[in-house]
Amino acid sequence: MTGSFKDPDVRLIKVDVIKAKLLEQEFRLRFRIDNPNSVSLPVRGLEYDITLNEIPLAAGSSSEWFTVPAHGQYTFEVPVRTNLWRHVRQVVKMLEKPNQPIRYTLNGEVKTGMLFSRNVHMSRNGEIIPGDFIPE
Repeated sequence: MTGSFKDPDVRLIKVDVIKAKLLEQEFRLRFRIDNPNSVSLPVRGLEYDITLNEIPLAAGSSSEWFTVPAHGQYTFEVPVRTNLWRHVRQVVKMLEKPNQPIRYTLNGEVKTGMLFSRNVHMSRNGEIIPGDFIPE
């Protein structure tokens, strides 16, 4: 990696609820990596931490290897299991107003490179509207 290397843009683009039981919830996080560089970008994994209104939702890592093409993008999924039981009151309170935004924070690190590795830090803040994810 030379001095002209630009960090890839990593975004959480979708969260799918797979299973929601009382003591265990299972989600699928969908990420997209955009590579602004003129060479392909090998990715060796991802570490992440996600909170909703400062409530820890999930933390973990993915060791999936893939290559993002030059000036291209790649979408991948990470399965997540968590237990929100200790935060159930706060989560229920957030969901009582499905049209009110919930703040989220995504922090993490993308491990890139093969011979010369580089860790790219990412931090995203945003809002989601719970009503957009609740079927009618």
